[in-house]
Amino acid sequence: KAWSQPFLQRLCWIEDGCLLANFRGMVQHGLPLEIGDTVQILEKCEGSQCCHCGIFPSSYIHLKNALVKNKGQFETVIPTEDSVITEITMTLRDWGTMWKQLYMRNEGDLFHRLWHVMNEILELRQQVLVGHLTHDRLSDIKQHITARLDWGNEQLGLDLVPRRDFSMVDPDEISITELYRLMERRHRRREAPPQASMHHLFLQMKSMMSSNLGEELEVFYSVYDSREMRPISERFFVRLNKQGLTKSPEKTERQCTLFVDLGSSDLRKDVYVVAHIFRIGRMVAGEKKSVSNTQYKRPYGCAVISVADLLTADFKDDHLLKIYSCNAESEWYQIHDSIIRKVSSRYSHIGTNTGLNVSLQLLHGDMEQIRKDYMRLFTRNVSITKRLGFSDIIIPGEIRNDLYVTLERGEFEKGGKSVARNVEVTIYLLGGDGQLLKGLVCCGSGEPGVDENRSFVLYHSNSPRWAEQIKLPIPLEMFHGTHLRFELRHCSTKEKGEKKLFGFSFVPLMQDDGRPLPDGTQELIVHKCEETADLQDPSRYLKLPFSKASPQPGNNQTIKNSKESFWIQSSLCSTKLTQNGDMLDLLKWRVHPDRIIDCLSKLKDIDGTEIVKFLQDTLDTLFGILDESPQRYGLKVFDCLVSDVLFKPYEGEYMKCRHCIALKDLIRVLKWYVDRIIDAEHQEQIQQVLKASEYLFKYIVQSRRLYAAATGGQNEEEFRCSVHELFKSIHLFLSHESKGISPITHTQAVFLRSFPTVCCELLKIFSMREVANLARDTLSSLPALTHTDCPLQAVKLQCMAKTVESPLYINPESRCVLLPVVLRLLHTHLQEQRELVLCANILTSMLTLNTPATECGVSEEVNLVMEGLSGVLLRTILEVTNRPQPAATSLRLQYQDVTGEFVACLLTLLRQLKDKEYQQLLSRFPTKDELTSFLLQLFTVFRILIRPDMFPKDWTVMRLVANNVIITTILYLSDTLRNNFLNEKFDFKVWESYFYLCIIFINQPCLQLEMFPPSKRKKVLEKYGDMRVMIGCEIFSMWQHLGDYKLSLIPTLIGPFMEVTLVPQVDLRNVLIPIFHDMMDCEQQRSGNFKQVEAKLIDKLDGLMSEGKGDETYRELFNNILLKKIERETWRESGISHIATVTRLMERLLDYRDCMKIGEVDGKTMGCTVNLLNFYKTELNKEEMYIRYIHKLYELHLKAQNYTEASYTLLLYDELLEWTERPLREFLTYPMQSEWQRKECLHLTIIHNFDRGKVSPSRILGCILSHFKTSLYDKIMNQQRLEPEFFRVGFYGKKFPFFLRNKEFVCRGNDYERLEAFQQRMLSEFPHAIAMQHANLPDQTIHQADAQYLQIYPVSPVPENQDVLQRDGVPNNIKSFYKVNHIWRFRYDRPFHKGTKDKENEFKSLWVERTTLALAQSLPGISSWFEVEKRELVEMSPLENASEVIENKTLQLRTLIAQCQMRQMLNINPLTMCLNGVIDAAVNGGLARYQEAFFAKDYIANHPEDGEKITRLRELMFEQAHILEFGLAVHEKFVPQDMRPLHKKLVDQFHVMRSSLGIQFPAYVRVSPLHFANGSPRTCRTPVPNAISPEGGRIVARRSPLSYPAVNRYSSSSLSSQASNEVSNITGQSESSDEVFNMQPSPSTSSLSSNHSGSHNVNSSAPSSNRASPLPSDKHKHSRENACLSPRDRLCSGIFSSPLDPTQVRALPPALFNIGSLCKNVRSLSPMPTARSPQKSMVPPLTPSPTDSLPMGSLASHSPARSGSYSSGISSLSRCSVSETCGIDLPPPDPPLPPAVPADVPIRRGSKTPPPYSVYERNNPRRAMPLPHSLSVPPSTDNPSLTAKHQLNRVQRINSEPRHRPTPRKVSQL
Repeated sequence: KAWSQPFLQRLCWIEDGCLLANFRGMVQHGLPLEIGDTVQILEKCEGSQCCHCGIFPSSYIHLKNALVKNKGQFETVIPTEDSVITEITMTLRDWGTMWKQLYMRNEGDLFHRLWHVMNEILELRQQVLVGHLTHDRLSDIKQHITARLDWGNEQLGLDLVPRRDFSMVDPDEISITELYRLMERRHRRREAPPQASMHHLFLQMKSMMSSNLGEELEVFYSVYDSREMRPISERFFVRLNKQGLTKSPEKTERQCTLFVDLGSSDLRKDVYVVAHIFRIGRMVAGEKKSVSNTQYKRPYGCAVISVADLLTADFKDDHLLKIYSCNAESEWYQIHDSIIRKVSSRYSHIGTNTGLNVSLQLLHGDMEQIRKDYMRLFTRNVSITKRLGFSDIIIPGEIRNDLYVTLERGEFEKGGKSVARNVEVTIYLLGGDGQLLKGLVCCGSGEPGVDENRSFVLYHSNSPRWAEQIKLPIPLEMFHGTHLRFELRHCSTKEKGEKKLFGFSFVPLMQDDGRPLPDGTQELIVHKCEETADLQDPSRYLKLPFSKASPQPGNNQTIKNSKESFWIQSSLCSTKLTQNGDMLDLLKWRVHPDRIIDCLSKLKDIDGTEIVKFLQDTLDTLFGILDESPQRYGLKVFDCLVSDVLFKPYEGEYMKCRHCIALKDLIRVLKWYVDRIIDAEHQEQIQQVLKASEYLFKYIVQSRRLYAAATGGQNEEEFRCSVHELFKSIHLFLSHESKGISPITHTQAVFLRSFPTVCCELLKIFSMREVANLARDTLSSLPALTHTDCPLQAVKLQCMAKTVESPLYINPESRCVLLPVVLRLLHTHLQEQRELVLCANILTSMLTLNTPATECGVSEEVNLVMEGLSGVLLRTILEVTNRPQPAATSLRLQYQDVTGEFVACLLTLLRQLKDKEYQQLLSRFPTKDELTSFLLQLFTVFRILIRPDMFPKDWTVMRLVANNVIITTILYLSDTLRNNFLNEKFDFKVWESYFYLCIIFINQPCLQLEMFPPSKRKKVLEKYGDMRVMIGCEIFSMWQHLGDYKLSLIPTLIGPFMEVTLVPQVDLRNVLIPIFHDMMDCEQQRSGNFKQVEAKLIDKLDGLMSEGKGDETYRELFNNILLKKIERETWRESGISHIATVTRLMERLLDYRDCMKIGEVDGKTMGCTVNLLNFYKTELNKEEMYIRYIHKLYELHLKAQNYTEASYTLLLYDELLEWTERPLREFLTYPMQSEWQRKECLHLTIIHNFDRGKVSPSRILGCILSHFKTSLYDKIMNQQRLEPEFFRVGFYGKKFPFFLRNKEFVCRGNDYERLEAFQQRMLSEFPHAIAMQHANLPDQTIHQADAQYLQIYPVSPVPENQDVLQRDGVPNNIKSFYKVNHIWRFRYDRPFHKGTKDKENEFKSLWVERTTLALAQSLPGISSWFEVEKRELVEMSPLENASEVIENKTLQLRTLIAQCQMRQMLNINPLTMCLNGVIDAAVNGGLARYQEAFFAKDYIANHPEDGEKITRLRELMFEQAHILEFGLAVHEKFVPQDMRPLHKKLVDQFHVMRSSLGIQFPAYVRVSPLHFANGSPRTCRTPVPNAISPEGGRIVARRSPLSYPAVNRYSSSSLSSQASNEVSNITGQSESSDEVFNMQPSPSTSSLSSNHSGSHNVNSSAPSSNRASPLPSDKHKHSRENACLSPRDRLCSGIFSSPLDPTQVRALPPALFNIGSLCKNVRSLSPMPTARSPQKSMVPPLTPSPTDSLPMGSLASHSPARSGSYSSGISSLSRCSVSETCGIDLPPPDPPLPPAVPADVPIRRGSKTPPPYSVYERNNPRRAMPLPHSLSVPPSTDNPSLTAKHQLNRVQRINSEPRHRPTPRKVSQL
């Protein structure tokens, strides 16, 4: 066989092959292949590759050599290529998918960064594949690749990859402890990256921006410490040309530099980068060129930037530094300090257009690492700017010899000048021969050294201060005899511009004793000199004194006569020259041998820095002294060697290359010290010796090796015996046991710290076993029992930890010697819970060696560890995990490390165990109790391991390894449980713990493979399989073995098993769901039912599904599996019922969860909640869950600002409470309180929300205090309250949730929400729904469609409280409330023609189909929509339709007339248009058409049953004529002058209309609505046709069967002569009435208005394609563009708003009038603005309305649904200026008659405080809401009113079934 792996790539340019396309395998025996698949080639045929399951073209794959592991079902194919390449391929494939998702989520920043990193990785991958890299370069590239891979994985939230040497490790090939350490180390590096001790600052000078540059510039950069007020780096020097650019752009080292060796303490806010800028030009800027041509170096400006600001700056970011000039040149030396401290009086900004453009970046790490990581910086030359002095880390062998000199200041005389001098200092470096040393004066890095340096010039200053620094890199051999000369010149500003010498100073760099110039400030003498020639011979002035601090003898007079001084500051940075005299004397010991003792004594007091600088020279000196005089100076040299402990690491380096033959006596000296430890009084000297024992043994071993190499191994036995004798002395002093803490204890601890290193040194000359025996004897010699606080405890463990990590323990031969000692020490400390961190480190290091590859050799060691530590290890893990985590970050990380290491150790041990080892382990427990304790502890530890917080979230590799060990252990222990804990030995705790462990194991997040990306899921399945299914099968097997003991576990395991079965794994569900059948069967056999199982399932189901568990598939599986299981059971019926209940609950919980996932509060979410809480109340009887969902619904309503519904929701809970003292426990947000207190709190909250929702809380008014009632009544009368719209919504199709599917609802709209807005809202809640364009009920095709269909149209409310609406004295605000509140029934109308249509008069055949919808609960309620429970259909005849249309128009006229009379109308236009619409339509044939249709003899003869209806129609026509006459009278009173012609036309037309009706009025009678006590002429005092007869006394009591206050939006009462014309006025169409009435459901389609009175809401421009409704067969043509019904397609009920402006319609208070005293008997109330008007207007008390005591239908019929239109074009309203009223006295009216009550109307009685849900329950009686007694207005006796007409019952009226109120159940403690 040839085993290969095709590695398929998407990128065509990859060199090792490419994939042209995916192979779909469409040919016969074809094998489908996707990119990335692994294929094992079994046979190669011509042109194709053959396999055991199919063939494919060979060109589709690229072959690579591979290895196959675990051959068989779970085999793994591993490519033999570089593991880094394999990881790149797999990682980039995963990144590619997630990278596209970043683009979709609009995460642009990470998208682009990841794209650049992917390209960079691909480029590096290509370099690795080429194979032409050196080993070092290849390592660097791999390191760079892995760093980028880790960064990308972290950014994308992928798993942490364990690596060793840049390669991924296989968890199966290393120990778990080593895996943990790799993961922990990489995690720590990512959480807290190692802080670099060295930092470097990269600077690039780009340009200087300035508008007036005319001179060249010199810029000096340095790093300045403002805290110490000194520079900490050299200067970087850049020359700029007159344009502000660098003078040498081709030389990058002159514009780029790296400030190196900055310490961590330098990265702070008070460290700055300072730039000093000097101009090269004339003395005074702006001088004329003719004054002087000499160039001077003059101060220009300064700029600063804080280093702390660069910590987060990007490399590509440029910085523009502001430049400041010094106000006084004398302050120039400290201008940078003034800018930093913001002393603004000393400097000023040069200009807004001036600045230094530089690029700055901080780099971290040593220089070698910097050069690797930032190669792009070093591809060009970069100058290095060193630190002043040595860096924080001094590297031995570093050679440096730099002298820094700073020109500080000077004090000079005027020299006979009238003004101060302009002093310039020239610096020369001269050698011992007096010759000038060229190129050794450096002004700064970036520019080469020069022969001389000229300082800048301060204008007219005899006391200049420069603070200018230079560097002198003098070679060591040239340093002796060198001196510096400073020539001082005055720079004249005259025309010649000469520089005249007036003095000089000098300073030698080496003193007479050989020491260099000391650091610090030197005050130099200024010698007079005016000629340069006098300085040609340096020997002449070198004899002169140079410093005032150290004058030469005999020259004091010269110093006194010198009044001028010059100060410099020097600093030496050298590894070859020292300024310390003692160090110099020691190094020159051969010159003064008599001073050796003194020099060795002073060596301990020399500064450590000096010793490190000269470490090699110092050690050479010490060993040289020891070689010459070992007897005389031996102890002194030994003391010096052991004293410098701090520098012993460098001595180790020294030992590698030095011959130490003289150290053969060190063993003897060391033994001499050890033998005197116990008896010594002072231990300090001995402890210092033992501190150096590590390095002393290095000297001893190195000496022995060198001696053996030189002598051929002589004296080997003598040396060995001396070492053993030394260790005997060591064992003796270590075994000394002290009482308490003594100095000897500290001495023992000092030796133990260095003992592991001593052992490693001894391995160089002794055998492994010999050293192991020495180590064992040494560690065993320690005292066993020590004081608890003794420091020796920790030191012993530290010594043990280093020993275990040393090569001594790694070797198997020596490990078997040391292991018992280590285990004994660990057991002691773990037993006492001391030093757990060290114990964990030791145990981890021990077990790291136990890899799976070495299992055969470590089984005995594992058995020893398990035997000695298994029990104490489990107790330690339990103890550590139960401790509270410390608050400090460092301690918390330490706590996590300890826990993780102990856990990794336990897992490592368990993975090494096989069946035999498990049996041996369990057989060690002699009793059952001990075995039980061990198993319980082990199960508890496993549960701790499974916890999500055990490991970081991205440690998936570690979690999977741990789970693999756990499941293996569980399978091994299952036999133990079956054999030892069943039958009479049954132990409940063990079995319960076992099952809980298995359940927690399955539910852990890291095993939910469905949440993984496909590639990760595939890897896990290939390596481990689905461990959930394995453990699930084991659960089922163990459950079946329990037998009768299942009953004791059922109550506790129902919920956990339910949680397990909700895991979305089909195989696992199929295995475990049958356990529920087993539980039900056991319960049935024991108690005869399984209510306990049912209750537990239901209780647990809600919580689990709310957490996101479970799905529709689970619901189906649960139902199908259990139904199949119980088919043959005797309790099948109850089982089916139980399963159905649980299934229905799942349906509702899934709907609820899906709605809550969206996160939006909409009707669907609230509907789900209502559906669920009703289910809990009615079917499950779960009180607590019912109350919880009440409050969830309440919160949803508050969030949506549905305050009315929120109040009704809380009423559900309120009804469960009584006014008792029964205490209630704390529940939800309620504290512990009595029942009446909670009820009172609920009442206040309910009232508050009712008030916010502007709804009267009439349900609980009886429980409110009087002052609350007053406030509420005031708000009822004065606040604006909107009348909502109502809409019928049908949800059809299978895609809707269960609670909506194929059901219809009536929804209460929001404030100001009309049909279009409501439709848009519903479509946004259901974005995939299709809006149906017709109102017909859909057929089954729509019901069963796999889609969503919405059918929406408006409906009108049918109030229940007719008595309130018809009662006299009830304010209109109250009536308007009852119109839209507590509504159970709604209706909508559809007009149609029945029979033959009369083209001459369409009213003869115009019928109306009226649908009435009855709800299960009233609106408003706990939801804004409720399901339609019942629907009834009735048809209205043309005669009834005509009567209703005329009646509605009459009511509209009444309202407008009353408003005009009471001056509630700002102008008279609405009344004008209404009058015009009725009168003009009548003239054109409106009423005449009705007469022609229904008063004809043929009609009366053919319809004898309609006699009463015809009489009623005639009465309504006469009544309308009376109202019109009175309206014209009122109109004449208030009509403006410009409308008088129109009024005259109306009067004339009215006379024509009256004549056509045959009506005559006596001249002395003025008909007015004020004749009637209730303001209505509807109750005629004269029988028809003699209605105006004064002696008429019969009262015709009547009520329209359609007069209840439903809001029909289409009605009109104007009578047009042309029916088709009238219809078109309403519908906006010119088609025939058949088309018009096809979808128009309102009776108002018999429009009685003329063409001038169309509704302003009518849309007459709709396209003809929308005029007809689509047939059901056209349902697939519905689109979102046609989501809303067009105006012409809308149903009549509630589509169009009122033609009457709502702001002009006001509810009028009731009153009674006499014609003669119209204003005397007025009872007025403050009017409330109409509910739909957002404007509030303050209106004074009004006169009574002629419509106040009308029947209920009359009150409502002025709404747009009934009243039709009066105009569509008048928008301006003007206030009527006429304020008078007129009236005619009439005889007193007859006493009122009680209204007739229909016999079929049930009398409804309600309780005082009905429960809220009783209003909504299906079987509850629908009760009329009683008007509060305080709102009742008693009838007036002064002005008795006529009663309303008798109510006529319609045959088609819906008979409501009585709704009985159930007794509310009590909640015990809620």
